[in-house]
Amino acid sequence: MGKKTKKPGKGKEKTEKKTAKAEEKRARRESKKLSPEDDIDAILLNIQKEEAKKKEIHVEENVPAPSPRSNCSLSINPLKETELVLYGGEFYNGSKTFVYGDLYRYDVEKQEWKLISSPNSPPPRSAHQAVAWKNYLYIFGGEFTSPNQERFHHYKDFWALDLKTNQWEQLNYKGCPSPRSGHRMILYKHKIIVFGGFYDTLREVRYYNDLHVFDLDQYKWQEIKPTPGCMWPSARSGFQFFVYQDEIYLYGGYSKEVSSDKSGSEKGNVHSDMWSLDPKTWEWNKVYILMFSPPLPCVHHL
Repeated sequence: MGKKTKKPGKGKEKTEKKTAKAEEKRARRESKKLSPEDDIDAILLNIQKEEAKKKEIHVEENVPAPSPRSNCSLSINPLKETELVLYGGEFYNGSKTFVYGDLYRYDVEKQEWKLISSPNSPPPRSAHQAVAWKNYLYIFGGEFTSPNQERFHHYKDFWALDLKTNQWEQLNYKGCPSPRSGHRMILYKHKIIVFGGFYDTLREVRYYNDLHVFDLDQYKWQEIKPTPGCMWPSARSGFQFFVYQDEIYLYGGYSKEVSSDKSGSEKGNVHSDMWSLDPKTWEWNKVYILMFSPPLPCVHHL
């Protein structure tokens, strides 16, 4: 049997219909009347009002373990290495998303949880980052999702929790990174280093590859900008970022690319590249991973 003759213009017509359908869906989502439970501004304002009612720090001893969640932060307490500090996170039950702003401390030796409630706490969030230094836990960024995932709010606030007193303080210093989640934040000596992340505007998702440093001695933010011709990782979120000796390493991550045609379709990209960052010069270098095949088995003939 011969091949079916393709009608002229059929592919183009199909693409145009698909594009029109996608634009219609996007417009419908943006113009959709919000239900009260998806009005993020109202939700966050209500949380702020409830937070203002708190007058003192309250510690509940030996409470049940935290509820199921993802995208929370878990840090070792520098003052007590047998204690972990858990903050925030989110849970999707199949129909609704719940975002948390609760703070737990876990005693590894006693296997007991404490639930801490403090005035002036950060609003609930997930996909934030936390690092601990001396007697403080530092938290930056993250996101709040409405229950039906119709709206998102990305944070750019920077907080410090005093691990001695359980008191939160918002740190308002110039030059902090823009709102984001999915970024990574690490501690190198007396510096907090933030790289990457993303910001969802509903119309588009922006991915970042900017590098920011917060000096814990001088309490100042600094953005490290690439010099002409230098090597630099591409924009991404959800990567691994860690310190080894006097070098900082980055591996993998995720980003989306928008096609250049009229469809405007998005394609997910999972990264597999590895980079090293010199914290003395702030120079990036790509790490080329050599792939070795396992040696062939040695056969002896008698």
